[in-house]
Amino acid sequence: MICWINPFTGLAGDMLLAALLDAGAPIEPVRAAIAATGLTGWDLAAERVTDHGLAATRVHVRVTDHASERRAAELIALASAAVPQPVAARAVAALQAIAEVEARIHDADPASVHLHELGGHDTVVDVVGVAAAMHALGVDDVVCAPLPLGTGRVRSAHGLIPAPAPATLALLTGAAVIGTDIPGETVTPTGAALLRALNARFDPVPAMTVRATGYGAGTRSLADRPNVVAVTLGERRGGGGDGEIVTVLETNLDDVNGEVLGHVIARSLEAGALDAWATPAVMRKGRLGHVLHLLVRPQDCDALQKLLFVETGALGLRRSSGDRMVLRRWSETVQIGSAA
Repeated sequence: MICWINPFTGLAGDMLLAALLDAGAPIEPVRAAIAATGLTGWDLAAERVTDHGLAATRVHVRVTDHASERRAAELIALASAAVPQPVAARAVAALQAIAEVEARIHDADPASVHLHELGGHDTVVDVVGVAAAMHALGVDDVVCAPLPLGTGRVRSAHGLIPAPAPATLALLTGAAVIGTDIPGETVTPTGAALLRALNARFDPVPAMTVRATGYGAGTRSLADRPNVVAVTLGERRGGGGDGEIVTVLETNLDDVNGEVLGHVIARSLEAGALDAWATPAVMRKGRLGHVLHLLVRPQDCDALQKLLFVETGALGLRRSSGDRMVLRRWSETVQIGSAA
């Protein structure tokens, strides 16, 4: 299932969770996943609201423990106990991303960094809740429209800081963003971390058959528009095959011979590339070279990218995403002839 996110006015963890519930994610498995973390003193409720004439869902996370500052390691330990395991993995990835950028910003150790505004129980509820809702809906591909970033200042534990917050900008490395006339914080660190943990790609709306749409309302009231994020769920369109999202890694090489190319192709396939090949090319000043191509799954991109750099000495590469249709296949044993 594909989930296309349209962050009309921005993105926060609670808004994304609300949109997924509005699109049909059952709330009980979400609550069960959060309860499995061992977190106490919380409650998750959803209500229908209307914002500027648009019906949407808004979630309320009520906690009896209002401490907002904790070590990131505490939150990660809680999230790691979520069930099922894929939910825990996504939630932990989001919290680890937050811990790493906060550690860089404050020149601290990720294992001991303290989270201020993000250290509350509601952060665990948001990240585990979104991961559980995605799992319940069967989402395996997340695509997001460009994120609108506000300007101005926001108040933090360290005083006034520019918007977007430094942690948000660090978490949005590689993301597509646009400016907006909405002042202040429009994308929260939790929202940005969830996109990273979900391996979201920033591409046009993919080819799909639409199955459901949901709207998640934020708590902020805007004068001239609904403060919502929209999600659209759809199935890949194809003709008798199974679809999946793949990434193509490419690099131009004019200083390696055939033996090196053959070695890199073999190593890439062993490391999980779906396919690998080289095409001859005429480079600058008439030099003969090759373009090396790897077809990989998104989760294998970083490892295979590193392999290319190490094995070829390339100074850069290109990454592009696309849809791949694969015909269903099977194997069976057939006996030919008759026994003597």
